[in-house]
Amino acid sequence: MLQAFGIPLDGLTLRRQEKMAKAFLAVAAMKPGLTWCEVKSQADQHRLRSRDVIRWMNDYLGEQIADSSYDDIRIKDLAMPVEAGVVLKAAGRESAKTNDGTRAYALTPEFAAVMRLYQTPKWNGALTRLMSTRKSLSESLRRTRGLARVPLIIGTQEFSMSPGAHNLVQKAVVEHFLPVFGMGAEVLYLGDTENKNLFYRKDDLARLGFFALAHDKLPDIVAYSKQKNWLYLIEAVDTSNPITELRRAKFEEITKDCTADIVYVTAFADRIAFRKFAKDIAWETEVWIADNPEHLIHFNGDKFLGPYQTRIRGAKED
Repeated sequence: MLQAFGIPLDGLTLRRQEKMAKAFLAVAAMKPGLTWCEVKSQADQHRLRSRDVIRWMNDYLGEQIADSSYDDIRIKDLAMPVEAGVVLKAAGRESAKTNDGTRAYALTPEFAAVMRLYQTPKWNGALTRLMSTRKSLSESLRRTRGLARVPLIIGTQEFSMSPGAHNLVQKAVVEHFLPVFGMGAEVLYLGDTENKNLFYRKDDLARLGFFALAHDKLPDIVAYSKQKNWLYLIEAVDTSNPITELRRAKFEEITKDCTADIVYVTAFADRIAFRKFAKDIAWETEVWIADNPEHLIHFNGDKFLGPYQTRIRGAKED
């Protein structure tokens, strides 16, 4: 049904598709034992907040999702149905802000009317009439993404990164953090969600003894200051992956043969994002916040900015 409504599922894991379908069923007030003619919409005053969607999925659709996972409903599970115009994201409160906890989701009456005809002889005709007046989400997403792409210049090269808050933080790191705190550092690696090797100076990394380039272990940005012989490992955080004690330990493992000293940096867009992860940040690392670009937050240690001599470098001693 989601595909029939023009929502692209290609590239999504089966689990992502399943969660999207169940969140969609919750918004439609569907559960085992009901028939499609019982679908409810905004016109029926059926509205669910993110936490309500989770409870519906847990109570009726066989899930065991933590109540704290409400952001996944907005960011992942209902993002495309909302983008397609099938689900309203602020039903009855169109002016509500994104972080307003009273925002609720509801099925649009037009799609609900067609859903009630599913598995009847009238379904195909009603679906065709509805979709003939709309552009497919795939087409809309291509246009939107093209307009919203994030431009980036590294050295003399121009790049176009996929849209999203994460890449905006990466752009800020390159344009504002490194010029101020990078000690002349040059970017050696930067990945994009669409292209993990968007910028990759493999030979330069190899000369520094940085060989482990598995993308599940790499930070978002690697930059090198020849002036200081510092290698910056930088995580740009939107919704996950700050430099925690565990993540730092993994970085130390993949840089054990590196001839440069390591500086660990977690970058955030603003203080709101930082506060969400502050308790998880590893000691002896730095935090940079894009909307306060001339300041750093230092997590303990014997110096303000720089590497710590707690590991054996790969360089030979005289």
